[in-house]
Amino acid sequence: MPIYEYVCEDCKTRFEHLVLRSEQRVACPACGSKRHALQFSVFAAPASASGASAGNGKSAEAAFPTRSCGCGAGGCGRH
Repeated sequence: MPIYEYVCEDCKTRFEHLVLRSEQRVACPACGSKRHALQFSVFAAPASASGASAGNGKSAEAAFPTRSCGCGAGGCGRH
């Protein structure tokens, strides 16, 4: 069951929704509109509770700095 990211075409609210069936209708939680665009999303790698990445003692932010495109950890590969 994937979680999809959307942006409402009416009020521009960004939201996530767990999709149980492909024919399921998704509505904006802010305004109730069913007009939305599916957004490309990236996944995040799990980190330990202390914020350090596995075994190297560096924080996740140091290992995967946020880039200017906003893609974040792992990014879209545009850099």
